[in-house]
Amino acid sequence: MLGVLRRKVVSSASSTSCVRKSLHTVRPAVTTSRIPSASAGETSLLTRQFGHARNFSQLVLPGCSSNLRPERGAVINLWSSPTLPNWSRPFCANNGDQVDAVVPFMGESISDGTLAKFLKNPGDRVEVDEPIAQIETDKVTIDVTSPEAGVIQKFVAKEGDTVEPGYKVAIISKSGEGVEHVPASEKPSEKAAPQPSPPAEDKKEEKAKPQVETTPVKEKPKESSPPPPKRSPTELQLPPRERERRVPMTRLRKRVATRLKDSQNTFAMLTTFNEVDMTNLMKLRTDYKDAFVEKHGVKLGFMSGFVKAAVSALQSQPIVNAVIDGDDIIYRDYIDISIAVGTPKGLVVPVLRNAEQMNFTEIEKTINGLAKKANDGSLSIDEMAGGSFTISNGGVYGSLLSTPIINPPQSAILGMHSIVSRPMVVGGNIVPRPMMYIALTYDHRLIDGREAVFFLRRIKDVVEDPRRLLLDV
Repeated sequence: MLGVLRRKVVSSASSTSCVRKSLHTVRPAVTTSRIPSASAGETSLLTRQFGHARNFSQLVLPGCSSNLRPERGAVINLWSSPTLPNWSRPFCANNGDQVDAVVPFMGESISDGTLAKFLKNPGDRVEVDEPIAQIETDKVTIDVTSPEAGVIQKFVAKEGDTVEPGYKVAIISKSGEGVEHVPASEKPSEKAAPQPSPPAEDKKEEKAKPQVETTPVKEKPKESSPPPPKRSPTELQLPPRERERRVPMTRLRKRVATRLKDSQNTFAMLTTFNEVDMTNLMKLRTDYKDAFVEKHGVKLGFMSGFVKAAVSALQSQPIVNAVIDGDDIIYRDYIDISIAVGTPKGLVVPVLRNAEQMNFTEIEKTINGLAKKANDGSLSIDEMAGGSFTISNGGVYGSLLSTPIINPPQSAILGMHSIVSRPMVVGGNIVPRPMMYIALTYDHRLIDGREAVFFLRRIKDVVEDPRRLLLDV
């Protein structure tokens, strides 16, 4: 009996050793094959695909015999198995063909904006960095560009939505597959939506509701009465009339209105006037305008002469270039002159940096470039930030006289006006002269009338005799 048991134990041990040997023969076959590094998730997936390791040892791979020994000249490649694409598919990003067009960074002082309009339609093809929408902010208009070349699959946001930096606006398909061209807008789809089954359900609900709504119908007028008292007295809404239309204010117009009203409420504004004989400056421009354009490629205007005159006046009266900050006065040792530019969308004020270091050519080129950007709506935040003094030229629109409003946080603004030929007394004789009224609005809390008059007088002297700039007198 003991002999029988010993024989069974020996036979079972030998079978176990055979299993171990078979497993050892499997390991080298797999480890010597060229298999990319697999993660833990892929390993578990292999187990689910092929079953337990014991069953995996029975798999016949391409280029191998049934005993898992590679044939001569063959390379074991698990990834070429016809069954592997099924279990490798979950690791491929199905949305790798799609990219999101998001709102870009709009500046440190701008937290959000309004989606003004779309420049493209779903189904249109766009290139890299091509604008697809415009964001209107308090200061500038910013483009939302496409991050990749492709086809617009759909718009996520709508016109009029308030968006922040990073907000998704559209989805771009790189390949353009599955995208249909929608020429107009999404309105047709919205109209076609309530057609299939929902109407039938709504009819059923309408049939069931009348029995319950017999009493609430009387309560509806009570609910509609509270809204009128909620209107604040400052926000009066005029009743609608014929031949009138109500249009919401743009963000830029709201910002301009707020800043101008804050300026009136903060500053003790006072305006002083003077008149300038433009004869010599106009003669200078007439004599050298052709040579100036030929050499520098830009026209010689009157604005450069007034900028140079303002720089000279600010250097002679530094208090006009200063500003009140709480209980302190900040004196600026630089001169950044803001130029007010009127655009169809509103007033913008780009800045000439370090104007005291510029000559006539640099001033004209810079103003010309900023004016083009202002009309195109491509001014950046940096090009409008700051400024220590502002010049507003209402004369280009025909203004004869005005009292400009200070652009905070500045302390003064110079207003230019139209040139009109008027009779003047020169050398005891009455002669016609091209005259311009100039106005200086200043913060009377900081600037006294004496400094303001001296400032305006300096501008008059320099414009009437530009040779003073050469001699510094």
